[in-house]
Amino acid sequence: MSEHAAVVSGEPVPVERVDALLAAVPARDARTARDRRSVRDRETARTEALARAERQRRRWATQVVVTDELARRACAERGLAPPGEVSPERVLAVSGTDVADLGSIVAVALAHSPAARALLATLEAEQRVPEEAVRDYYVRNRDRFLTKDALRRGVDPFATATADDFRPYERVRDDVARELTRARGRQAFFDWLDRAREGVAYPAGHEHPGDPAHPDHEHRH
Repeated sequence: MSEHAAVVSGEPVPVERVDALLAAVPARDARTARDRRSVRDRETARTEALARAERQRRRWATQVVVTDELARRACAERGLAPPGEVSPERVLAVSGTDVADLGSIVAVALAHSPAARALLATLEAEQRVPEEAVRDYYVRNRDRFLTKDALRRGVDPFATATADDFRPYERVRDDVARELTRARGRQAFFDWLDRAREGVAYPAGHEHPGDPAHPDHEHRH
């Protein structure tokens, strides 16, 4: 096996960083479905499935570590204070909501990497949401701003609701602005990561889990 997990701008990323993350994240026991095949066939299939899952787990962990490495470099380029040490154990606390919203690689990278969190916070702080965008969101998503009484009565926000059935714009405006700023910050982070990954090279066994160049590839959302 290669001594490095990736090469970023000509510099190798030690495989030990991937190993440390894998050690902190328990592997899931991928069981095959019950069928009418022989016990030996089922065990063979299960063994192959577990081996494939473990290979993909290493590729997944490599992406998390590479995201940390890229974020460290981005923070240095921006003159941000040196981030703290990574915490492999923090990935165990990643919520299902974060995985659904961000994808497992980015969600875990943000939990794992202080540099990634610092960069995301900086990108979010740079966002400027126009007042028109905030008000437009309020108008287009009226169902989100019904009063508790209107919700209890089952009011249809797009048909039978009156002005009194909605929380006033002035009362929710700051919350909406924060939500839109957060969303734009995350999008800026995704865009940065897509660009930053372009120059990364991977040895066999550490490619992106969804890279069609290897036989285990899979693509999920």
